This record gives sequence, structure tokens and C-alpha cells, in this order.
Amino acid sequence: MPIDRKLLEVLVCPVTKLPVHRLGGKKLKQMNDLVKEGKIRTMDGDILREPLTEALMTSNKNMVYRVERGIPIMLEDQGIGTHQIANW
Repeated sequence: MPIDRKLLEVLVCPVTKLPVHRLGGKKLKQMNDLVKEGKIRTMDGDILREPLTEALMTSNKNMVYRVERGIPIMLEDQGIGTHQIANW
């Protein structure tokens, strides 16, 4: 179930307060390829083990948040810093 569009309009990053938008296409595939290799960690250091089916990215492209069953996981320690990904 994709995230509700009206909810997406009001969501902001809990850290930077920047707006977020859907992560899709090539960027989502790029991140999932690295997840499969065990190379992506959340901000609290846990290795992300499951590929993302849906995600949100901050407008400055520095942070990604998972969306699970239409619910955004917007917790600071569960965010995924894009600094881990070359050529992001």
C-alpha cells in the first residue's frame, strides 16, 4: 500500500525539518542493490537486511526513510544516510 499523497505533503524530516519526497526508480534500485550486499546501515548502525519497497528522501538528498505498508518510519535512528552511497 503506497503512502497517502496528503500525508506526504505534510511530512518533513524529523532532524532537518526539510520536506521529503518519494524515492523511486534508479535511486531506489541503487540503494536496494547495496542493501542486498549488506552495505547499507541505519543511523544507529544496524545493517539494513531487507530491500526497500518504498522510501522517502529529504529534499537535500542526504537522508532516506523507509516506508513499510504505507507507514513512513520517520525516526532519526532509523534513517539511512546517503553519505554511504557513492555518486548519490
